[in-house]
Amino acid sequence: MEAEAAVSYKGFRFPAEIIAHTVWLYHRFPLSYREVEELLLARGIVVSHETIRAWCDRFGPQYAAALRRRRPQIGDKWHLDEVFVKINGVRHYLWRAVDQDGNVLDILLQSRRDAKAAKRFLAKLMKKQRRVPRVLVTDKLRSYNVAHRELMSSVDHRSHKGLNNRAENSHQPTRQRERAMKGFRSASRTQRFLSAFSQISPHFRPRRHRMTAPDYRTEMQLRFTVWDQVTGVSATV
Repeated sequence: MEAEAAVSYKGFRFPAEIIAHTVWLYHRFPLSYREVEELLLARGIVVSHETIRAWCDRFGPQYAAALRRRRPQIGDKWHLDEVFVKINGVRHYLWRAVDQDGNVLDILLQSRRDAKAAKRFLAKLMKKQRRVPRVLVTDKLRSYNVAHRELMSSVDHRSHKGLNNRAENSHQPTRQRERAMKGFRSASRTQRFLSAFSQISPHFRPRRHRMTAPDYRTEMQLRFTVWDQVTGVSATV
C-alpha cells in the first residue's frame, strides 16, 4: 500500500475534530452549508457557511482520496451507467462506474453521451484503475459498444436493461443531493464535489438491509474509526 500523507491543519483556527465533523455532515446528509452552520451553532460552534464551504473544498477531496486508498481490492465486474443532471438549466451527463460490490470506481461529468464521451470515460477509468475488468456491464446505449470495441475488445461486454441495477442504484444519493442543493450551479464545482461525495458518502452507507442491528452498529463503529484515521483526528485525540 502506498504511503498515506497526513492531512495538515496548519494555519486553521479550528481543531481537526470540528473540521472533519463539518465535512462529514455536509457529505453524509443532504444539508446545505447554512444548515450545517446551524447544526454547529446548536453545539456552540460559531462558524460561517463561507468557512464551511472552504473546508469542504479543501479537505473533502483529501479525505476522499485517503478513503479510496484504503478500500479493499475492487471487483472484476464493472457496471457503467450515465444519468443526466442539469447545471444552470443545461443538461449534462454524469457517467459512473461501480464494481459488483457497489464500490464507486470513478465518475465523470460530461456534456454529451456519444461515443467520444464513452471512450473518454472508459479511458479515464482504465488509467485510474490500471487494469481492465473481466466483465463490463452497461445499458443498451450504443456508445458503449464503440468504446468497448476500441478500448477493451477482449473484455466480456454484457448489455441489457435489467443487468445494470447496481450502477443505477448508485446514482440515488446524488439525486438526493441535487434536490437538497436545488440543482448544481457549475460544471467544475459539481465534478469536484461529486468526486469527493462518491467516496465519502458510500463509506457511511453499508448494506444495512443485509445486517442485523448489532452487526450494523459494529460496522459503523469500524467505519468511524477509519474516518478518524484518514482525517487525522485519531492522532490528535
